[in-house]
Amino acid sequence: MKLLFDFFPILFFFIAYKMFDIYVATAVAIAATFLQIAISWFKTRTVASMQWVTLVVIIIFGGLTLYLRDEQFIKWKPTVINWLFGAAFLISHFLGQQTAIERMLSSNLTLPQPVWRRLNFLWVAFFLAMGAANLYVMSYFDRDTWVNFKLFGMLGLTLVFIVLQSLYLSRYMTEPDSKGKE
Repeated sequence: MKLLFDFFPILFFFIAYKMFDIYVATAVAIAATFLQIAISWFKTRTVASMQWVTLVVIIIFGGLTLYLRDEQFIKWKPTVINWLFGAAFLISHFLGQQTAIERMLSSNLTLPQPVWRRLNFLWVAFFLAMGAANLYVMSYFDRDTWVNFKLFGMLGLTLVFIVLQSLYLSRYMTEPDSKGKE
């Protein structure tokens, strides 16, 4: 469910683009990201660092798109976001007691330390690949294809990555103790 919550500004961007144009869609994406943070704050009284980073980047790149009337800035946003997250995950591998992925998931998963480290590197690779894929699509395809890729391609690739990650992690999951059931 969190994945869908994270993608709702992109969905709003997509709908606004199909109904209007890239500039209206950009303004809607900025507003939707503010709304996303407000919802997160009212529900949990916290906002994840990744959401703040996304807000800052959408304000900068979306703002430049609107101010300069140049769609290239908003097209760069997914690459910048993904590469920033990739860099943060990579840095967390070398600094601090836990990797970024371990800080995010350790309350739900218990894994050996080497597995956390491998998983963190997988996320680094994923973020870098997603940023590169966005660059490729924005450079070699038309705007409509890029907008479709931004919603369907990136969401689809993320879902595939999460499924593959789950299959990888299933080797390390332990069955709950059944002693209390009899």
